[in-house]
Amino acid sequence: MDTPLSPEESRTTAWHALPVDDAARRLASAAGGLTDEEVARRKEVFGANALPQKRPPTVLEIFLRQFTSPLIYVLLAAGIISVLFVDLTDAAFIFIVILVNAVVGTFQEVKAERSATALQQMLKIHARVRRDGREATVPAEDLVPGDRVVLESGDRVPADVRVIRARSLTVDESLLTGESHAVGKNTDPVDVSLPLGDRQSMLYAGSTVMTGRSTGIVVATGQNTEIGQIAETVTASEAGKPPLVIRMEDFSKKISIAVLAATGVLAIIVLGQGVPPIEVFFLAVALAVSAIPEGLPIALTVALSIAASRMAGRNVIVRFLAAVESLGSCTLIASDKTGTLTVNQQTARVVALPTGEMFSVTGAGYAGEGEVLDGSGGPVAGSVRDRVESLARAATISNEAALERTDEGEWAYQGDAIDVAFLALTYKLGLDPAGIRESAPAVAEIPFESERRYAAVWYREGGETLVAVKGAVETVLPFCRTMTAAGGGGSVPLDPDRVQEDLETLTSRGYRVLAVARGRAEGEVSAENPKVPPLELLGLVGFIDPIRPDVPDAVRRCRDAGVDVVMVTGDHPATAFAIARELKITDSPDRVVTGAELGDDEVSTFLEFIDRVQGARVFARVTPLQKLRIVEAYRESGAYVAVTGDGVNDAPALRSANIGVAMGSGTDVAKDTASLIVTDDDFASIVAGIEEGRYAYDNVRKVVYLLISTGFAEVLLFMLALLIGLPLPILAVQLLWLNLMTNGIQDVALAFEGGDPRVMNRPPRRPEEGIFNRLMIEETVISGVAIALVALGAWYWLLSNGWDEFAARNLIVLLVVLFENFHVFNCRSEYFSAFRVPISRNYFLIAGVVAAQGIHILALYVPFLQDVLQLQPVSLVEWLSLLALASSVVIVMEVFKAVRRHRPPVHRTGTGVGEAPHR
Repeated sequence: MDTPLSPEESRTTAWHALPVDDAARRLASAAGGLTDEEVARRKEVFGANALPQKRPPTVLEIFLRQFTSPLIYVLLAAGIISVLFVDLTDAAFIFIVILVNAVVGTFQEVKAERSATALQQMLKIHARVRRDGREATVPAEDLVPGDRVVLESGDRVPADVRVIRARSLTVDESLLTGESHAVGKNTDPVDVSLPLGDRQSMLYAGSTVMTGRSTGIVVATGQNTEIGQIAETVTASEAGKPPLVIRMEDFSKKISIAVLAATGVLAIIVLGQGVPPIEVFFLAVALAVSAIPEGLPIALTVALSIAASRMAGRNVIVRFLAAVESLGSCTLIASDKTGTLTVNQQTARVVALPTGEMFSVTGAGYAGEGEVLDGSGGPVAGSVRDRVESLARAATISNEAALERTDEGEWAYQGDAIDVAFLALTYKLGLDPAGIRESAPAVAEIPFESERRYAAVWYREGGETLVAVKGAVETVLPFCRTMTAAGGGGSVPLDPDRVQEDLETLTSRGYRVLAVARGRAEGEVSAENPKVPPLELLGLVGFIDPIRPDVPDAVRRCRDAGVDVVMVTGDHPATAFAIARELKITDSPDRVVTGAELGDDEVSTFLEFIDRVQGARVFARVTPLQKLRIVEAYRESGAYVAVTGDGVNDAPALRSANIGVAMGSGTDVAKDTASLIVTDDDFASIVAGIEEGRYAYDNVRKVVYLLISTGFAEVLLFMLALLIGLPLPILAVQLLWLNLMTNGIQDVALAFEGGDPRVMNRPPRRPEEGIFNRLMIEETVISGVAIALVALGAWYWLLSNGWDEFAARNLIVLLVVLFENFHVFNCRSEYFSAFRVPISRNYFLIAGVVAAQGIHILALYVPFLQDVLQLQPVSLVEWLSLLALASSVVIVMEVFKAVRRHRPPVHRTGTGVGEAPHR
């Protein structure tokens, strides 16, 4: 046996368009299956039926990744220079900072990676095949093109398969197409140009058989499957950088330039004063030490680690620390529909009786909890209830599914999604499906098949034989001659126009509509070939995959936070619009764009594609590559895009987005690709992630503000002292002590700051805005100048009044420590008075301030630290005097904030707005 096919031909052949015999001939697949020798030969040609496994990063790789920050590069350079000039104390301080930062970051990312791996539950799939004339069960990775596989309800499809036999076959392909309901399959070839979701002769790897049985021929395995081609696209596409990485890279470059510029100015000044070049160099190193925020990497890592832990408590796992604040930065969420906005479980939501009455059904998903309500919101009653119950009984009798409550109180189900949803409707009417079936023993049946589009069951009741039928309206309606009458008055002739009007109303709202009817058997019923008699229409039932309960409020919160939400789905446009309208994503069908309207890569330029994307709110019937291009179009338009999804079809877009958010119950491909994983699949958890991301970025800004403003004060003090001919007020080793130990403790404590509850009432930051916006610059300059001038005045006064340099410098170092102790409270809010921010929001800060001051006081008395840092004890009077001086920075910043609050607000346009808080 031989096949001329190559792996490329296996992937590119339009198997869905070939007749069964042609497909079998192309694959040299006989009815008895392949021989073991042929399987081995083909496996050498096609490889194993598996996608490449992404190797998880080792602890060492994660550790080394912590050193890829521009700020770390600057610190490494400073440490190396210190070693070269035998300044080992400074070098030791710097390298300890770098090491601690790497350890903290590694710990957090290893923990997140393990959490993500625990979610993935990689199950070994097995497949039933025919080989050498007998049936066998083999691991799915051993399948090859030409194998004949046998599938039945509940099986996962192990490869791309051409259907050659089918009985009542329906398949859930939502992970590939986004379709929320199972699709019927058969053996007939279809048009070569049909999209994947309409290829009824094909089964695709990763999908699940919901009902029926099938035999098929494997036509593609591994990377040649549809899933495999998507995986290749994911690998080839470029991942977007998290916003914090972009901002910190920009910030680090600016800090480096500022250090070089300040060092150059200093060198020119002191060289002009006749200072020897070697001394100039050591002065420059001291200046660099004061300018570089050595404690910033640790503080940032701690701030992001705290946010990651808080996110985990709100069901969001962060796989990479830099992604923590990305959700807070996003200006647009491109959300999948099925399983993200909706529960991915079909639910009966509307019952329409033939006489025109419509009733709503509460409850969602495969659970019998809820009720049927009339137009006034009350439960159905009287004769109307009798007619609705008759419909439910008929639907239960002509039903192949099972739904029951377990001893643990959970609902267990089996069978086709629509059949399960009908049983849930029966429970909601207070009826027992099992009891209904027992009281109506079946005598014959016509099972549902996708070609037939209805199911019928003949049963005994009250001494006569009746038939219950449910199925597509256009199939069941021709069987009907009568319909139930209003008021319980029996039957009246069928009014097709009335029924058609109800059908159009329901379908326009995005419902999948089925009809239910019953009739009396005519004569003897043949179990082998029963014939459907004239029927009485009992009514129509509208089904939809309902919205998750928390999602409407979550979408509203996104809107309040200035974050746009668009829906991107492979589902039907009418269904997508119905969900979008209920969520208030859009109320206009004109803002629903289909994949066909977007066009193919070959017929539209990227600029044309961007133009088609603009203004749309819902994208329906889109392919995975179109979803990728939609994300790229939004990014090109200046948005920070978060993409949510759970299926293989979402993976390329998840990778390309600024931040990819996968659902915990989704596919491994999606979770491997995303930066964040929502463990409970709830869109509301994504909004919680946005909130935590904004808290994290606010805390990053607070830490940066504290460190840069105090560092700026030190540089300014340093340079002003030299300009007026005074000695250095602080030595390099003392600067390191201030930056790493005293201020370093406080900035870590500041990273624990609780979030401002008003954060979700602010618009997102403009994508182009760096960490240093106008507000940060103003506050840094004002606070830094205040600290520097007061410290310089004190330094000048001490020297002018006969204090020696050692004693005076000892007091100036303590003064700067006290300034840091006070200034950290200014940094708790960029907008509001330090006295208006509750202490309860961060008790760690009080402990941090006490610890920072306590450690410095301890250094004044410990001989070793006295020698290294050149310090000595101070009197209580001196300490209190310096305390009074240091409090001046709070007064200065309180005045600044008060003045700023009375400025006219700054109006901005474009994506991301303003910096003023909501008052």
